[in-house]
Amino acid sequence: MNESLVRKRLLALAAMAFLTVLVWLPGFGGAESGPICKEGLLCVVFLDVGQGDAIFIQSPSGIQVLVDAGRDSSVLRELADVMGFWDKDLDYVLATHPDADHVGGLVDVFERYEVANFIRTESESDTSVWHSVERVSEKEGAEIFYARRGQSYDLGGGVMLEILFPDIDPIDLESNTASIVTKLIYGDTSFMLTGDSPKAIEEYLVLAEGEFLKSNVLKVGHHGSRTSTSDLFLAEVSPDYAVISAGKDNQYGHPHIEVTDMLFNHGVTTYSTAESGRITFMSDATGVVIQ
Repeated sequence: MNESLVRKRLLALAAMAFLTVLVWLPGFGGAESGPICKEGLLCVVFLDVGQGDAIFIQSPSGIQVLVDAGRDSSVLRELADVMGFWDKDLDYVLATHPDADHVGGLVDVFERYEVANFIRTESESDTSVWHSVERVSEKEGAEIFYARRGQSYDLGGGVMLEILFPDIDPIDLESNTASIVTKLIYGDTSFMLTGDSPKAIEEYLVLAEGEFLKSNVLKVGHHGSRTSTSDLFLAEVSPDYAVISAGKDNQYGHPHIEVTDMLFNHGVTTYSTAESGRITFMSDATGVVIQ
């Protein structure tokens, strides 16, 4: 066999081996491989991280935000699928509160991604998971912002992230009660993101914000637990869509039947990551569609 033919066969084998590796890397080899967000649109993706919360946001100008990160490293595969495997930069990471099912995956996120800004509250947790998050975030050198009602973060392209809660130093509040509540606004469309905020805080927000709570999409509080989603709050938000982030057959029985019944009675179209997996919304500033 001549030398030229041998060289061609070796190159072909090497190319096949390289493609085989890519198929098994996170974010490659599937119909849903990223990036999935479309240029010029607001993209909000409720990631499938099991029993936990993780939400990816990309503004029309390309600014990328991660709100919470689930319990473990499963968030990395989700991000690779959504962002594309080679994209390793996040403009903002926001931790709603220090419970493990919201921040456990942040250790891997800070180690794998370049994070420019970290939004958190002063709320603390004396757990090894939270201590690890604080350690890796400090090592990363991200600029730290302590969330407070009235703060606005400009995500570019006309998208604003508004902080609705906390409005006080939450260090003495129970962890769920201290959850950061935000409203993501793009033109005539908006998303209400509630962390694990309980009914008492929801009803306080009704008094404090009133009609400003109106949103197209509601991230249902506390994975659909009966401790969140009061009738008063749901009536004020009046969403077209609701998303419940929960693990299939989880030990807590989330979502609770009282919550799903209430959403149904309010005429809200409801999706669950436990049933649907990853859930993606797109907005052109005039309306919201689910992909």
